[in-house]
Amino acid sequence: MNKRHIIFSALVLVGLTWFGCEPMELDKPNIGNAPTTEQLDFTITPGDDAFHFVITNTSTVKGIANWDLGNGIKAVGNSVTAYYPLAKTYNITLTLYASGGSTSKTKELEQTETDWSYLESPFITALTGGADAANGKTWVIDSLNDAHLGVGPADSYSPVWWAATPLAKSGHYLYDDEFTFKLIGFEYTINTHGATHVNHDGNADEDGIAGGYYLSEIWSDAYDIDMTTNDAARGNLTWSVSEEDGKTYIQISSQSGNISYDDGNPRKYEVLEWNENFLHLRTVGGVARYHKLIPKGYVKPTISYDLGVSTTANPNEYQFTLDNLSVPSDFTISNIVYSFGDGSTYETSNSSEVVLHTYMRKGPYSVTVTVYANDQEFTKSTTVNVENNHPSYQEYLLDAMVMYNDFGETTLVPMEVDQADGGATIEIVSNPDNSMYPNRSAHCALFTKYNAQWANAYTKLPDGYRFDLTLQPVFKVLVYGKAGDQVLLKLENTDRGGNAWQTGTHDLIYTIQNDNKWEIAEFNFAGVGAGWDWTGDIYTSDVTTDPNFNKDFYNVVRIMINPGNNGGTSSVHLDDLAGPHIEGLK
Repeated sequence: MNKRHIIFSALVLVGLTWFGCEPMELDKPNIGNAPTTEQLDFTITPGDDAFHFVITNTSTVKGIANWDLGNGIKAVGNSVTAYYPLAKTYNITLTLYASGGSTSKTKELEQTETDWSYLESPFITALTGGADAANGKTWVIDSLNDAHLGVGPADSYSPVWWAATPLAKSGHYLYDDEFTFKLIGFEYTINTHGATHVNHDGNADEDGIAGGYYLSEIWSDAYDIDMTTNDAARGNLTWSVSEEDGKTYIQISSQSGNISYDDGNPRKYEVLEWNENFLHLRTVGGVARYHKLIPKGYVKPTISYDLGVSTTANPNEYQFTLDNLSVPSDFTISNIVYSFGDGSTYETSNSSEVVLHTYMRKGPYSVTVTVYANDQEFTKSTTVNVENNHPSYQEYLLDAMVMYNDFGETTLVPMEVDQADGGATIEIVSNPDNSMYPNRSAHCALFTKYNAQWANAYTKLPDGYRFDLTLQPVFKVLVYGKAGDQVLLKLENTDRGGNAWQTGTHDLIYTIQNDNKWEIAEFNFAGVGAGWDWTGDIYTSDVTTDPNFNKDFYNVVRIMINPGNNGGTSSVHLDDLAGPHIEGLK
């Protein structure tokens, strides 16, 4: 028996429906008297081919025609076109709604043809495994992929509001959920293994509880809920595929059957991208939701390589190579980016290139290389320890100051925000008053914190660079704000990661003297201590005289407004951040 006979026999035996679109429910309109069965009638005429038929309401009473086309489609309108790809008998039902109620009438359509070309389409074969897959094909959420779940506006095609990072939903009973599509019988089954993670904000949990397939709460927040499940209560589910306006859709026969995370949206999934090992779907309700799936047990091909690092005969020169590079046949490398840890980068598309880089200053450098291919990133990192300064390198030991950032034309080092225990922003804005000294620049920065005690704007030097406080211990910044507000500037060393605060200098605070007037805030660290004796090894009474602190140690400047106060919003304009010279070249 050939493949077509296998499919045909199974379809006739199960007598299941095929195509689907989004069901609609209507309130009864006030447009006339209740119809009677004798007043209802409709015609079924051939369409453009042997599989499409035009269904037309010819009732003698006015009303809204609501159709169950017998193939999984529920439609509304006086005339609709229906698709019947299987040789079987379809029951077509017209329900006419009027002010006094509704009445239904059913007719049979005997389809004698089978649309083999559609049943054997590449997409349906990829979705189900085809006729040779007796048990169908099982899909799972692509949990290691960026944006495997996402949310965005209903009128957009991007998860701009939220996109799940890899394994973002770990621990929420979701990544072991299985979704199986069978070609034989068009059966669809869900196996959540007793628990799953669903949309609480979108009422998916309420639908499930009412349907009996969600049982009890395990965990919840404002948006999601973990539920115990009874998958058998979902009923006998089927799937269908439709083409509408050039787009492909998968529809599940009941609201009890979802694909991927149960977002509560109608069970009509637009196919954004697909191949035999990948599905990218979109649903639309109040918002658009996104889902990425892969076949159960599928292991994605990946680019693998080792990052080779070695010295050359030249001082402080290192060569970097991609060793043992393995690229799957369907991958194409588009770009390779080396980041050398000293603020410099190099890009190439030649995977065989020997990349050279010279370090000017001694110290450890975190080197990263990223290979870009097929819209994916493959990253390796290592640490290069440079033992000596380059022969042409000379430290600046000047007692003058250097401008780090004027938030306009000069940006030696950018400024960012640490939101700490609340919220904070920094933005480049027009100077609120450039009419007089000391600030006639066109732009400045506006730092704002929201209910955050220790939120700060910070400038971090590139890897390998540190402040030298031996000859110049003064930092200055222009401030413009509210009289009485306090501006704190401190130094830290980030080598200790989350314990960088242990290295921080003791508080130096400038109090703004006037409302809305530029003032020069000066912070002199001569005689200022750092750290605390109770933290162990990080402590000094003067950061400018202690050799453990005054050179090759601090790499971060942090600026705070009203430190320690977490009530309300505080803002300050900043400009012309300056301080000691940072070592450079001759």
